[in-house]
Amino acid sequence: MALIKILPFVIIIILIIYEDRISTPSCKLVPSSNPPENISEEIGQNSSEDDLKVMIVANLLLLGSKAGYFNFFFRDYYLSKFFKKSFQVLKPDMLLVLGDVSARGAELTRSNWSSVIQQFHRVLGPFLELPYHVLLGDRDIGGCSDLNSGSVSWISSNFPGLDSSGCSAFGIGNISFVSLNSVALLCGDNSLRFGVEKTVETESTELQMETEQTEQPVQVSKDIRLEDFIWRENALSSGSGPVLLLHMPLHLRANRFQESNMYDKKAEYKHQDATRKGSSDLAGLGPYELWHTLPLNATEYIFQALKPRIIFSAHTHKFCDRTHYDGTREITVPAMSWEAVDDPGFVFASFKSNRKSITVSHCLLAKESSVIFTCTSILVLSILSLLVTHTPQNNIIS
Repeated sequence: MALIKILPFVIIIILIIYEDRISTPSCKLVPSSNPPENISEEIGQNSSEDDLKVMIVANLLLLGSKAGYFNFFFRDYYLSKFFKKSFQVLKPDMLLVLGDVSARGAELTRSNWSSVIQQFHRVLGPFLELPYHVLLGDRDIGGCSDLNSGSVSWISSNFPGLDSSGCSAFGIGNISFVSLNSVALLCGDNSLRFGVEKTVETESTELQMETEQTEQPVQVSKDIRLEDFIWRENALSSGSGPVLLLHMPLHLRANRFQESNMYDKKAEYKHQDATRKGSSDLAGLGPYELWHTLPLNATEYIFQALKPRIIFSAHTHKFCDRTHYDGTREITVPAMSWEAVDDPGFVFASFKSNRKSITVSHCLLAKESSVIFTCTSILVLSILSLLVTHTPQNNIIS
């Protein structure tokens, strides 16, 4: 009988231990196709206090005031615990969110958007104390037919660092970042693209000026036209530019592209299977299919103008690591939402202080199906234990 009386307390302890365990991310280093010498195979080894550690997430798909009880008391609760535990374990210096903060942002009024932003701040928890940067995705601002410069400007004003077109350029230590509104680039002629091109050209000019002052002289440049993009060619080497942040992945060309370290061994970004069929109405709901990428002309424009050091993109819901034809690495960040996938995750990147190497880790979080099964089992055991402990002893004997 003594064991029966303490059974509820044992179940509570088991639940606390289980929640702590499933909230802890499982991270694995993803080796580069051209790894620098003496790179560590474990997170945290050979790291310096001057290294910039960044947690990169995407596709939170928050519902704000449209969220039901299940989302509010279950999914939001665990999403908040994921952020809190990741903060404690990985100790990042910065958080990047690569778009699709909202599941249906393009359909929301400003008051409904405000509830999404409040929900976003609530689940971020301790990350609000750190520098963080948010991109806009296609679910946040809509497809080409829905793009509205006034709406994009208002949404951008609610996130730190974004200009009215949804772009930004900033630096942390000696690491430079450029984030672009990839939806505006995807849609061709629109009122927002001028702002995006202005950001690209400004950063390209600054990059060339810095190179002229510190390194080799730059060759005489000339204008190049590709369909509706015009850029000024530069002779800077690939990978000498900033870290590029996008929501949409770049265009893939088989003859100018090699795969490297892919978890999903496919030749294209066709991740329709990443959606949770039948589990969520929001999994596949968006202006663009999950295999959509930026068009070829926009991709070439970005490579030529910015010479990105590394690219982080999202949208597909799945992790992917690819190396472009010029050696530039592109990491696609998985969805960190049970709305999109059963096994969410994120990317943890460490930028070395010597600017010569970047380590990338793919971090996995608990599966929703496993958590539901375990929590249901614990709930059933708790109810049974309460029934047993509150049953009169003489009834048990008889």
